[in-house]
Amino acid sequence: MRELVEQVIDSSGRRGAVVRGARRGRTVTVNRRESPLAWLAARGLVDARQAEAGERLRADYERAQLAPAVTMRWAPRVDNGRGTAPDPGEAQLAAKRRFDAAVGAAGRGLADVLWRVVCAGESLPDSERALGWPARSGRLVLSLALDRLADHYRLP
Repeated sequence: MRELVEQVIDSSGRRGAVVRGARRGRTVTVNRRESPLAWLAARGLVDARQAEAGERLRADYERAQLAPAVTMRWAPRVDNGRGTAPDPGEAQLAAKRRFDAAVGAAGRGLADVLWRVVCAGESLPDSERALGWPARSGRLVLSLALDRLADHYRLP
């Protein structure tokens, strides 16, 4: 799925607001639905094995429903107002176990960049800044993390 928009680029190369209509200055076309991992794979910056490992981790993250819920749940309550949360299903629990095992296999120093880029969808430069790393060091660390993840998944 593609959702293309034009964004302004400032003098330091950072993307700004979405442009509608007449354009001023430099702009870039961005696909908002493309994940950072898919972006790296499309440009050959991670290989197919690493991309597959990352997609498996992201799928388990989504299946385990570990992302924060930011919207109102409009489904009618089935607990008669008691306020008890429904028990998570077996598939959700299994996905959480797989996710925890995979992140644990990556190791303490690599799990943070894996989660930020693969699961949270944070760009590599933003992850580097948040983790206090030098510019352009994140790709190497992410590559190592994805290799460990692929080994954990026993990908060929």
